[in-house]
Amino acid sequence: MRMVYVLLFILSVQQVSFAGGFEHDTLSTAEGDLIITFIGHGTLMFTYGDLVIHVDPVSRYADYSDMPKADIILVTHHHGDHLDPDAIGKLTKPNTGVILTETCADQGISGIIMRNGDEKIIGDIRIRAVPAYNITHKRDTGEPFHPKGTGNGYVIHFSSTRVYVAGDTEDVPEMKNLAGIDCAFLPMNLPYTMTPEMVVHAVDLLQPKILYPYHFGDTDTGYLLNLLKSYKSLDIRIRKMN
Repeated sequence: MRMVYVLLFILSVQQVSFAGGFEHDTLSTAEGDLIITFIGHGTLMFTYGDLVIHVDPVSRYADYSDMPKADIILVTHHHGDHLDPDAIGKLTKPNTGVILTETCADQGISGIIMRNGDEKIIGDIRIRAVPAYNITHKRDTGEPFHPKGTGNGYVIHFSSTRVYVAGDTEDVPEMKNLAGIDCAFLPMNLPYTMTPEMVVHAVDLLQPKILYPYHFGDTDTGYLLNLLKSYKSLDIRIRKMN
């Protein structure tokens, strides 16, 4: 039986609203509000006080000439729906910290390379890179769509609140090391990431307070909601992240 969380925990979610044409949620943390803007697919923006963090900015989902410049950019991996040099260029200012994988750097993108297990502190934000890879879903050649070690998920610490952006991954066993995460973004785009059943297993490993399915393409989020209907303490929030 899944643990029932006490009613008073530091993370709370206000009613979804819209900013600049994009949905956003405001989460309360110990050090102030965290605003999550849902750009689309695997693309997000976090605003925390004066700090702006862009995750996998891609021009097909937003006009980045009109978006706030980035203090931090996180790139999970090198595929074109996550890595866009043009969007990164539009968001970068002289002191922007661009965090990416070695494979992204091999494509000529400058930044701070983080490998699975690495941690960095930029300003007051602690970021940990965690494994993101396929075990089951593979190409016709037998190679996983996302081989182990080439992609990152990121755990971002906003004061004591931990937000996990999983990147393109399945329900890998390393997720159990993140148990009790406050907010989890889990992908569900077949055949490249997780099935709804895999997302349920990931939830069991992570024990998050809030779940945002994202990067879900045409996968039926209603089916996932049905699978998770007994998880009464889990706050499942569906946004326009297909």
